[in-house]
Amino acid sequence: MVRKLTEGPPFKVIVSFAIPMILGNVFQQFYNIVDSIIVGRLLGPSALAAVGNSFAIMVLLTSILYGLCMGAGTIFSHFFGAKKFEDLKISISTSFLFIGVVALLIMALSLIFIDAIIAFMNVPAEVIAQNKIYLQIVFSGMVFVFLWNWSAGLLRALGNSKVPLFFLIGGTLLNVVLDLLFIIVFGWGVAGAAIATVISQGLAAICCLLYCMKKIEFLQFKIKEIRFDKKIFKLTVNYSLLTSVQQSVMNFGILMIQSLVNSFGTQIMAAFAAAVKIDAFAYLPMQDYGNAFSTYIAQNKGAKEEKRIAQGMKISFTIVALTGLVISAIIWIFAEQFMTLFVGTTEREVIAIGAKYLRIEGAFYFLIGFLFLFYGIYRGLGKVRMSIVLTVISLGTRVLLAYMLAPHFGLNSIWWAIVVGWALADITGAVYYVKTEKKRNGVGDSA
Repeated sequence: MVRKLTEGPPFKVIVSFAIPMILGNVFQQFYNIVDSIIVGRLLGPSALAAVGNSFAIMVLLTSILYGLCMGAGTIFSHFFGAKKFEDLKISISTSFLFIGVVALLIMALSLIFIDAIIAFMNVPAEVIAQNKIYLQIVFSGMVFVFLWNWSAGLLRALGNSKVPLFFLIGGTLLNVVLDLLFIIVFGWGVAGAAIATVISQGLAAICCLLYCMKKIEFLQFKIKEIRFDKKIFKLTVNYSLLTSVQQSVMNFGILMIQSLVNSFGTQIMAAFAAAVKIDAFAYLPMQDYGNAFSTYIAQNKGAKEEKRIAQGMKISFTIVALTGLVISAIIWIFAEQFMTLFVGTTEREVIAIGAKYLRIEGAFYFLIGFLFLFYGIYRGLGKVRMSIVLTVISLGTRVLLAYMLAPHFGLNSIWWAIVVGWALADITGAVYYVKTEKKRNGVGDSA
């Protein structure tokens, strides 16, 4: 049910905990990727552009909830590692009430300002109608995004990364079936893809939440036990809000790049939409390893196991470096083939543009892998502000360079700007750690 990451060989503990998280998020990525593949192959580049553009917006809004839940999960891990079970129970009820209200606000505001969001994204006129209907439907399912991230985040914070995987597999398989049913049989177009995604996410979220309520003793609340503790709330806000800001800044930068790419027209917009899906799927193992490592760091910080934190870092940087190089090689060799998953072989311009992006940016996946590790380290140690600094450096560099260089040097300069941003953030993260964290043997401020 729950698992301590403060015991056992660090390599075995981290990897066995990370693998279900990686597999789980592979299936989570499948939600939007399946939409894009089916829409792109059956409905054409314009529909693919609409769904792809929606993905960028949804990632930004989802990142707010994801960051809040991730920050709350860090607190759960600290209390669990320190065996402060009463504080853990209070933090669970407090975070659920707080983040639940935020989720409802995001859902309402995104639906109210949907036209302004589309205008900000520079969506081509021929794509606006499909883009809007897709967004209206997925925005309406925002509450399920909250329920999933909160319940899955709680399980992972307590060392259980397997159960969320099972629910995600079921949800993804359902999404595939519903996509085909709604698009091919019912002929609902992009609306069908959006409805399939919301239904699948909703069922996975509800099942995961019910599992938590039935199987985890900390969630077997009586009505009178549900508390909103001001002290725990302040701690939750401190961790969750900063983590949410970090996630939001990261995805806002991506959104700015999407907006710049959109200005080049529908073909390039479609190529970027497909390539970004491949991109996210390719470096996902390193991203989720970083998230798993953050939980490992947080639990061991709570248990004051400084030596295990240092051992875990050495192992993790080696694993991520090797993983990044292998994935880069695969993407480099099969870039065109991956693009044809999303568009027909006759869409040669779309394929060529997407493959170029993947070969430039994808050659340096180890850099973003290191960055995910630094995010995990500083979040787990309670130094969330440093994660924000690294995010601002990475995204700020890429956005600034892209907007400065693209008008003069074209699309390739946008792709190279991403790589430069990763490198500068990694250098900053490493220098800061050497100067501060290493002197303390890996121990950050107490929670």
